[in-house]
Amino acid sequence: MNTEDLKQLVKDGLSAQQAGSKIAAKATDEILDDATNPELKSLLQQGNETAKQWQQRLEQAIKEAGGVDEQDNEIMEAHYEVSKEIRSQADTDEVRDLGIIASGQMALHYWIASFGTVASYAKSAGLTQTAENLHRSVEEAKQADEQHTELAKRLLAAS
Repeated sequence: MNTEDLKQLVKDGLSAQQAGSKIAAKATDEILDDATNPELKSLLQQGNETAKQWQQRLEQAIKEAGGVDEQDNEIMEAHYEVSKEIRSQADTDEVRDLGIIASGQMALHYWIASFGTVASYAKSAGLTQTAENLHRSVEEAKQADEQHTELAKRLLAAS
């Protein structure tokens, strides 16, 4: 594959990530308001701060790639809709908090796959800084996923 075709894949991925980031920003305050467990609220606030770093890295990556066209991100829109449904159908605070964790982990797994794939393509296309920044984001998303898993285990054990 020629480098320009690969760079276009990177640009498409970055554009999707940028759109997904906007959806996530829209959802975060709403989800934080619905959470009741203090440790979950703390994890969500920490995640919001990390997401701001991801957004800065995406902006840097977009510059390195030469700009991107705007697009929608139907995957993240679907994650957001599922999250709203899970939260609205929960009968108890505990179930809602576990649902928030579950839907958050679905979103984290999207970010792990998306950042990881685009990082690999960026590295092959010679976009070194983009590859490094997205790899760092993958590692942060994996760490957040593990923290959410551990919290879910503790909440389940306490019930």
